[in-house]
Amino acid sequence: MFKLAVMSSVCPDWDLETIAAAMRRHGYQGLEPRVEWGHACGIELGLSPVGRQEVRARLEGEGLAFSCLATGARLATPDPAERGRHVEDLKRYIDLAGDLGCPWVRTFGGPRARDQELERIVEYTAEGYRPLLEQAEARGVTLLLETHDDWSAAAPVRAVVERVAHPRLRVLWDFMHPQRLMEKPAETMLVLGQYTEYLHAHDGAYDEAGRMQILPLGEGIIDHAGALALLAGAGYEGYLSVEVIHQRGQPHDAEGVMRQYAEGLGEIAAGL
Repeated sequence: MFKLAVMSSVCPDWDLETIAAAMRRHGYQGLEPRVEWGHACGIELGLSPVGRQEVRARLEGEGLAFSCLATGARLATPDPAERGRHVEDLKRYIDLAGDLGCPWVRTFGGPRARDQELERIVEYTAEGYRPLLEQAEARGVTLLLETHDDWSAAAPVRAVVERVAHPRLRVLWDFMHPQRLMEKPAETMLVLGQYTEYLHAHDGAYDEAGRMQILPLGEGIIDHAGALALLAGAGYEGYLSVEVIHQRGQPHDAEGVMRQYAEGLGEIAAGL
């Protein structure tokens, strides 16, 4: 039902060849570069036109694809000048995605104003997306608003998408963050299911201080199986991307994470 992808934050020290080999070993089909963080795979705005052609051909030659560009752009940022810089960055990321044959670009809402009603904030956020839609359409790229940060709950995310009312803005459903707000997968599915085109998976549980800590799949409290069952019933066939964040140059087990999540998600898929 879903295609398995991995974010480069799982393996920030690996070059593209090493990532592709691990993807083949563990059954991943899509690579989601987390741009702006200087990962060793080298997928950034500074990649030359020839370099873009080369990395696309290299990945596609392995039967793999770039599934999404994960940016840190925040379109609800209250400062209009800062928001404008995010919009300009996204114009460049849309072109990068188009050059790589990458269908989606991830965006955030980000922290929103505390001195305004939500309806006004929704309109302000929608205004941020509108200058990008014509270019996204021309390049065959769809922007995704992720259920994350101040936009973890489903209803405000849907409000932005419906206010923009354009097929080049859709939803990235990160399973963890709505559940952190005590929103059940069935509730998220009811509100966002028809707009969801991409998924993020990562498990976790609260520590003694009440902070969410990332754990191996199945060792946390995040319901992946229920969400995937709902999506399977609705005919979802897009990517499910593993997002576990490791810092470049710090000890971590990228291979183990890729293996464990692939096995665990495969078991869930087999039971759907």
